[in-house]
Amino acid sequence: MQRVGACRWQAGHAEGPLCALVRSIVFQQLSGKAAETIYGRVRAKFPPGRFPKPGQIMALSDEELRSCGLSGQKLSYLRDLCIRVDAGQLDLNRLSALEDAEVIAQLTQVRGVGRWSAQMFLMFYLGRLDVWPDGDLGIRSALRILHGHDELPTPKATAALAERYRPYGSVASWYLWRLLELPADEHDKLRDG
Repeated sequence: MQRVGACRWQAGHAEGPLCALVRSIVFQQLSGKAAETIYGRVRAKFPPGRFPKPGQIMALSDEELRSCGLSGQKLSYLRDLCIRVDAGQLDLNRLSALEDAEVIAQLTQVRGVGRWSAQMFLMFYLGRLDVWPDGDLGIRSALRILHGHDELPTPKATAALAERYRPYGSVASWYLWRLLELPADEHDKLRDG
């Protein structure tokens, strides 16, 4: 914490929960720059200002969405999300009133939204303070560095550390991700001091 400085973690998204989930799907398994380009192309299909409603996204043809750079798989994920929201099967406005486990259960019913994506929604949209993404590769990599291990901890071993960081798992996660941004020579100093 001393080397990284004050926590600058921010939650919430100006354009709402649907936007946060659409971004999450678009950004899956892509570099930030590539994902940002694809997301920008999708967003440009609609007038500036308010994020489109599910029906507006569903009204776009597969060809229009593919021209943005979306894979067929991600296209199917977006369609499933929009269908569920439009049909009322997933009430995005109600999620903030639910416990973390229930939010995860609701969101993971959507194709392409797994536990990790749901945890990122909890952290970065809903602003929940105690989310510990034990399967996150960045968290596991940072813990390996922090504890001086040769191997990555398993998700199970990472999950066992959750109690250590309660009730601020999200804040601890933010610091662990920042650890990965530090120069390699800083890593030894973390273990030594």
